[in-house]
Amino acid sequence: MVRHASLFSQLTGLFNRNQFYALVLRHGSEKHAKGFSSWDHFVAMLFCQIAQAKSLREICSGMACCLGKLRHLGVKGAPKRSTLSYANQKRTWKLFQDVFYDTLHLCRQAPSPGKTKFRFRNKLMSLDSSTISLCLSLFPWAEYRQTKGAVKLHLLLDHDGYLPVFACITDGKTHDVTMARQLALSKGSIVVMDRGYNDYKLYAEWVEDEVYFVTRLKDNAAFMVLADFPVPKNRNILVDQTILFTGAVAAKNCPYALRRVVVWDKEQERKIELLTNHLDFGATTIAAIYKDRWEIELFFKALKQNLKVKTFVGTSENALQIQIWTALIAMLLIKFLQFRSRFGWSLSNLVALLRWNLFTYRDLWEWIDHPLETPPPEPAPIQYGLPFKGLGQHY
Repeated sequence: MVRHASLFSQLTGLFNRNQFYALVLRHGSEKHAKGFSSWDHFVAMLFCQIAQAKSLREICSGMACCLGKLRHLGVKGAPKRSTLSYANQKRTWKLFQDVFYDTLHLCRQAPSPGKTKFRFRNKLMSLDSSTISLCLSLFPWAEYRQTKGAVKLHLLLDHDGYLPVFACITDGKTHDVTMARQLALSKGSIVVMDRGYNDYKLYAEWVEDEVYFVTRLKDNAAFMVLADFPVPKNRNILVDQTILFTGAVAAKNCPYALRRVVVWDKEQERKIELLTNHLDFGATTIAAIYKDRWEIELFFKALKQNLKVKTFVGTSENALQIQIWTALIAMLLIKFLQFRSRFGWSLSNLVALLRWNLFTYRDLWEWIDHPLETPPPEPAPIQYGLPFKGLGQHY
């Protein structure tokens, strides 16, 4: 007797089906649909990510060979390739975007593991983008260079649990600063970013809105020193001072006093010049904040290595958006399992073992705590003998 549904079924059970269908009605995703529902579509694309299916054929065949185990998923059956291809091309990716933010709300309800690295209460976030290269002959709408296509995935990563709280997919030519200007950051929050987001008007807006930033100072920035502060002993801080930009454009766009902290990087043996508008934190805290920005680089690396965002099962812009948003949803699910587990998973191991046990009948929460233990055998059914009479006897 099977006591649990498959792990994949229990994963899809984390989604609120009523809320999902409300989003379907909002976007009209099932208009003129014939048999293949939006839920079927979503489950198929989620299977593509977690099972790492490389093509439409692998998605459909992989689900078809598990046909007897699909009933708990709420799907009617494995889709046909043409049906799934048409859905990826025609059904709006905005449904998957909204499901992503609903899943983010689910992840925020789970306590993040470990203690925070910082004592301050300000919300700390990292802002960055990653370019996803595409073949221009297959994706002509994603022209990036003369012989190359690309799209950009822009992310805002919350350091409380390292969850992406904002995502946007644009063409490869969109500048990072363009997306940074669209963000509505709360007062008192701290955003850390690399030198690619250098924009003096944006810095001035954040100073006026009381939003703090930590970034790299441009090598050719012209400034005057207003004050020098003593640096802590036996630390890697070389310089701590307040400055004022003197360049014509910089002084006009950002006429505020900012802080320059120079850090010595022992590993690379180089100086790193940091720029911030936070004048109260210690210099070592500013340096630690910028160092923690590396987490968003690790997030992009984990996304590309463990999920399907480098090769695509469709060539239209809508299909590409659907696949990337589904990858982000799958990443949130994996993060949620990490938060709930006591096993101490690395993300890559969790993805691999989940893929190998996707249709195993075990309790999901017991499995993430004890994945290497052999499940107890199911009790054998009791067979009752029938009172047949001996052979050769007449009835």
